[in-house]
Amino acid sequence: MDRFNDLDRQFMQQAIELSAANVENGGGPFGAVIVRDGVVVATGVNRVTANNDPTAHAEVSAIRSACQKLGTFNLSGCVIYTSCEPCPMCLSAIYWARLEKIYFANTKEDAKAIDFADSFIYDEIAKPYSQRKVPFLNMMREDAYKVFESWIEKADKIKY
Repeated sequence: MDRFNDLDRQFMQQAIELSAANVENGGGPFGAVIVRDGVVVATGVNRVTANNDPTAHAEVSAIRSACQKLGTFNLSGCVIYTSCEPCPMCLSAIYWARLEKIYFANTKEDAKAIDFADSFIYDEIAKPYSQRKVPFLNMMREDAYKVFESWIEKADKIKY
C-alpha cells in the first residue's frame, strides 16, 4: 500500500519544481515547502551563492518565512517537503522549529554524488574538540555561565 497521498505528491512536486526553477535563477538545486493542515504556509529555495549566505538553504529559508508569516518560532503542526534530505544545519533547524514530519526526495548520497557532501559535518560533530578540523577553544566559561544563571532566574522568559 502506498503511504503517500495525492497532497503529499503535490507538495513534493512543488518542492522539486522550486528547486528546478532556482537552478535556472542562479541558485542551488534545492527547494522546500512547509505545510500546515493541507495548506502551503511558506516555501524556500537555496540562495547560498546568489546571496553570499551559507545559511540560505531551502529548508532554513522556508522555516524563516513560515515563522515570520505565522508570528511564531514554533512550527508544531507543520510538515516540510524538501527536494533533498536535509543537511545537518537544516535538520537542526527543523528540530528547533518543531516541524512534525520531513518528506524528502533526493538522499544525502544523491547530493554527495553532485558534490554537496555533508557527511564530514556529522563526522566532525562526533569528534572530541581537540580532533576537529576547525579548532574549538573553550574560554571564559565562568563569565558566560553567569548569563545562563540569570536566564534560569528570569521569571518572564519565553522558553523554547
